[in-house]
Amino acid sequence: MGGVGAGILADYFGRRRTLMLSILCYAVFSGLAAISWDYWSLLAFRLLTGLGLGAEWGPGAAIVAEQWPPPSRGRAGGALHAAHGVGFLLASGIWLVVSPLGGSSWRYMFVIGILPALLLLYVRRWVEEPAVWTAANHVRREAEQRVQMGSGSSHDKQLVQFTVSEILSDAELRRRVGVLLLMSVTTVVGWWSASTWIPQFASQTTFHSGSQPGLPSSMIGLMFGLGSVAGFLALGFLADAIGRKPTIWLYYLGALVVSLYYFLFVRERHALLAMAGVNGFFSSGQFAWMTIYLPELFPTRVRGTAMSLVFDTSRSIAGLGPLLAGWFVTLFGGIGNAAAVMSLIYVLGLIATPFAGLETKGKPLPM
Repeated sequence: MGGVGAGILADYFGRRRTLMLSILCYAVFSGLAAISWDYWSLLAFRLLTGLGLGAEWGPGAAIVAEQWPPPSRGRAGGALHAAHGVGFLLASGIWLVVSPLGGSSWRYMFVIGILPALLLLYVRRWVEEPAVWTAANHVRREAEQRVQMGSGSSHDKQLVQFTVSEILSDAELRRRVGVLLLMSVTTVVGWWSASTWIPQFASQTTFHSGSQPGLPSSMIGLMFGLGSVAGFLALGFLADAIGRKPTIWLYYLGALVVSLYYFLFVRERHALLAMAGVNGFFSSGQFAWMTIYLPELFPTRVRGTAMSLVFDTSRSIAGLGPLLAGWFVTLFGGIGNAAAVMSLIYVLGLIATPFAGLETKGKPLPM
């Protein structure tokens, strides 16, 4: 909900303002979670924290896309998404230090969650509103004035449409959102319903083998995270080198092959550890395509809304994935078989990608 709302706000009030609001929302309610007095207060604070967290991606991705030159825009988007992986690793490291501090250690983690508020000072002082959004917003306001005075053209009326309505009423934009939504569902469901089982699967496999030392799930998670960061960065470089759609297609293929091989055939300790990193490279690293490709397919006036509709709607749909995966674990008698079945979702991405729209490598953003 936070993501979709922020996407709409970013189109009307600016990327920079919406990003600042989302950071503030996350930091405030993350800090308040530290003083939760019962289950329901914690639940409420986490819900509100989630609104802010979900709201950060859309405006941030739009700012990067709208301020970077076309030849290096893919690498910039890959670096932006790689920061997510670095943050994940950093948070894990902080928890290793904080967790031994006793029963209130989880509260200390939420206190640390206030620190992103310091980014507000940086964004306010150093981040400018993208010039393309400023120009598009100026054109929209002028169109609104003409429509109000009764002299607006059909184009003016289109410009002043509510962004969601414009996307859903335009046949080409609607088709594009539909295909991209299938691709996004592939990425999100594949990650949540298959790859998130990797640490537990590897730990159980080595623990029950009896012939090799067990692998702690934290070590597997670390390898998966390092592979993810490398995947984010590599996707950006490949997107600038060979194009967006070929890169996305290769990542889907890699995720499909590696996931099936990992869950069905890999059983040796060192192979499990190494292949966890390879899986992270493809299955988690592919998330960066949304940061790179989505902003390049929509006009500036609806870019934030369209990006967030694709990404955040897929996250809502993907919420059913782990439930289905859990049922598969029972049905097929183990994590490996269930995760392998859920990995077949990548076939959907392989089919949908060629129909996503134009290849945008090296091209200016649509106005």
